[in-house]
Amino acid sequence: MPQEWKKQDQSLVYALDIGTRSIIGVAGRVTDERLEVLAIEKEEHGRRAMLDGQIEDIEQVARVARRVTERMEAKLGCRLSRVCVAAAGRALRTERGHYAMELPQVTRIGSDIISQLESGAVADAEGHLDGEQDPQRRSYLVGYTVSGYLLDRYPLATLKDHNGQQLEAEVVATFLPSEVVESLYTVMETAGLEVASLTLEPIAALNAVIPADLRLLNLVLADIGAGTTDIAICRDGAVVGYTMATTAGDEITETLMRRFLIDFATAERMKMQLDESTVTYRDVLGLEQSVSGAEIQATLQGAAKTLAQEIAQRVTGINGAPPSAMFLAGGGSKLLGLRELVAQELGMDERRVALAGNNYDISAFSREYELNDPEYATPLGIAVSAGLGLISDSYRILLNGKPAKLFRSGTLTVLDLLMMNGYTSSDLVGRTGRTLSVTVDGQRLTFRGQSASPCVLRRNGEDTAPSALVYAGDSIEFTPAVPGASAERTPGELLGADYSGGVLINGRPAALDTPLRSGDQVISTVAAPAEEEPEEEPEAPAPAWQAEPAAPPSARKPLFLYLNGEPLVLPGRGEPYCLMDLLDRSGIDFETLDAPLVLQVNGADCPFTQELRNNDQVTIRRGQ
Repeated sequence: MPQEWKKQDQSLVYALDIGTRSIIGVAGRVTDERLEVLAIEKEEHGRRAMLDGQIEDIEQVARVARRVTERMEAKLGCRLSRVCVAAAGRALRTERGHYAMELPQVTRIGSDIISQLESGAVADAEGHLDGEQDPQRRSYLVGYTVSGYLLDRYPLATLKDHNGQQLEAEVVATFLPSEVVESLYTVMETAGLEVASLTLEPIAALNAVIPADLRLLNLVLADIGAGTTDIAICRDGAVVGYTMATTAGDEITETLMRRFLIDFATAERMKMQLDESTVTYRDVLGLEQSVSGAEIQATLQGAAKTLAQEIAQRVTGINGAPPSAMFLAGGGSKLLGLRELVAQELGMDERRVALAGNNYDISAFSREYELNDPEYATPLGIAVSAGLGLISDSYRILLNGKPAKLFRSGTLTVLDLLMMNGYTSSDLVGRTGRTLSVTVDGQRLTFRGQSASPCVLRRNGEDTAPSALVYAGDSIEFTPAVPGASAERTPGELLGADYSGGVLINGRPAALDTPLRSGDQVISTVAAPAEEEPEEEPEAPAPAWQAEPAAPPSARKPLFLYLNGEPLVLPGRGEPYCLMDLLDRSGIDFETLDAPLVLQVNGADCPFTQELRNNDQVTIRRGQ
């Protein structure tokens, strides 16, 4: 890559739409409250690497994403490292949530209070989800939209900078199974990109097709891709629901494959030639054939009608009735005659159903590209959502200065967050060095390894416990624990510097500086005494392994406390004990720890570095 290419700066937004048939990249900067699109690139998957919006072949999809990114880099003259993406609505679940809070007094409402209020509403939505889903299957919050606020029982479009005491919020939250989102993260990592923001495809497309100013009307967006049709519905200024259908453009293509015995790529091309008088193609037998565009369209009538019926059923199921108007977006919306079929199935005037693109210029523009293509709804929407701050991401949390990957299911603890981002329990608690146990002249001696250096764990600049809850906008700093050194001794160290005899280790002569291993048997072999005895026999110094190191009396007092309800006496030492010192006495198998760790002293959550005092009540246990 050329030396002069710069790194991606914070103002440059890069979005990738990972579609079933193709990947589209859009890059731009915000200018005068609109996104100026600077570059667009598209490439189809070489083979069917995705099914119904779900990534099947991670390596294949990552290769295409990398090629699109490299062409974007060449156009922009910079290296792209951060990307905004959206997840398809496969297995999408939508839940409503409500939350109310009362402040101690009339207060000016800032972003922190709004985030706390919205977080409570999203948690309420998750509670409805938890009661229905498989407990073994985790769900991921990919986005939410606020349906409305109340401030002192008065409805408002926004609470920021208003004064009040009683607050309420209602949200429409959307969730996907964690495996759907995990595969998307993996593709981006494989392509060398960091996910800067994540939302849901219908949310992104809605932000491009139906700006907030138009949502007072009852409007519907149907984003018809190759694998899924994502649907968003708004009215009275708010989004009231999302849904999806797995019937989409691929079903149309597969109808042509079966009818004319052609491969997928040929069927895709023929699907776009319905208005031509003659279409020439080669079938799977290698024979060249011709057919009229009218015959192709007649072949597709059944499949197109099925798609239109599915869209109409999903819309009326959530909206309760046909909307005031409807937009069709995505590559599948270009199918000739589909717009009229959708209007017919909903009982709407055909003039009230339109292809998306006419409203893009409200939030985006370009000096180089024509943007009014319905296929650009999702990629443009992802870029607009990120650039203009339209993504509802109350749970955006920084981990060591970067956005953390979040898989939420109920409340989120610091430990949950760390384990979702690749850390393990050993990173949290470290390992005490190995113990050395040897026998010297028949006396068994045990030397403990050094304690691990505790991890550094802070939330918003203050020490925190692994069991502490994480809230909107939190910043977590984490430095993993460093394992303690194993105990090491030599015979010379145990017998003392004045010892001049020899030693046997496990019955064999050995040097005094031989490193000992656990289980070794050491026997000292003292040299014969000299012929002349000294007039006074001085008292022989005690071997080093018997001698007590000098220490201030106060530093050597035992520490008495309770660990998980049981009394425990710790021998005196020259430095205070902390919670980290008790981990290996808790009985917890940290190799298989699969739940948050609860650390408490006298009933309060504490960090690993919490200093212990006499009569403390210490709790170290697995959470729920």
